[in-house]
Amino acid sequence: AMQVAACEAVTVVAPEDVDQEFLAKERAIEMEKEDLKSKPENIREKIVDGRMAKRVNEVALLEQPFIKDTDKTVGEVVKAAIAKIGENIKVRRFVKYNLGEGLEKRNEDFAAEVAAASKA
Repeated sequence: AMQVAACEAVTVVAPEDVDQEFLAKERAIEMEKEDLKSKPENIREKIVDGRMAKRVNEVALLEQPFIKDTDKTVGEVVKAAIAKIGENIKVRRFVKYNLGEGLEKRNEDFAAEVAAASKA
């Protein structure tokens, strides 16, 4: 829970859960960047593949560095817990809640409220 709350960029559990449309858009953006324009096509592909792998790992929970021990990823911590406990543990999904999200702010007219209170 702390891991999801601490990492704003995390949107999926595992790298294979990343939306293919998202990957296609990101790949197109990366291919058009100025620093790659002068490179040969085969080199550009390799550079973009590396950048895409990095981007996918940024949004995948299991690939994030664990908060309490940044030398390990969350996936490694889960595997260590499986080995210690002996039970199969899987992270299937998560939900983020932001403070105040989903609350509707009431629109009140303070002047009308004061006028109504003064009439009573």
